[in-house]
Amino acid sequence: MPRVKKDAADRREDILNATLETIEEKGIDQLRGADLAKRLGVSAGLIFYHFDNLENLVISAIRFAADQDMNHLRTTLEGADGDTTTRVRAVLHEYGPTGAAFGWRLWIESWSASLRNPELRKVIRTLDAGWRDVLTDLIDAGTRSGEFTCPDPSAAAWRLTSLLDGLTVQQVVFDEAVTADQVADWMDLAMSRELGI
Repeated sequence: MPRVKKDAADRREDILNATLETIEEKGIDQLRGADLAKRLGVSAGLIFYHFDNLENLVISAIRFAADQDMNHLRTTLEGADGDTTTRVRAVLHEYGPTGAAFGWRLWIESWSASLRNPELRKVIRTLDAGWRDVLTDLIDAGTRSGEFTCPDPSAAAWRLTSLLDGLTVQQVVFDEAVTADQVADWMDLAMSRELGI
């Protein structure tokens, strides 16, 4: 059976997805062009034709994952019926370890690598700010409508996402030092306190 020739956009997406999978499995520091090429059944030269070098590939892959994450968030919000409280819960659910966003192992790896890579740090910061901006806007809308009592929606969004970041790291890195149910319960309690509900 003849091989199907892929166009450049499809090939790039295949490489990006394989890169993300490899980062989740092995970590950024174990990523090798030759391993990716073998995984994809292509030459390493083809990978670097599209991305020049490994650093560009990693940054492109993380940016690709971040864009998909934000697209998924928008889709979640479009499908979230109900009051603002329900929509805030939907955002926090998707942000946390129980959501369908890219795996938290990927984001933890990215945070760590971004300490040494300013370009990667910009990508991670943009993603982080995007989630927090959506949450801030929802909290602000709920406050203006009288559904919430929150004097500082931005600060509340920071505290909620920071708590969720910390709890998720405990769950993912430390083999469920806290369970998904505990994360959900504690986030619900924190949300209720932050929003006066």
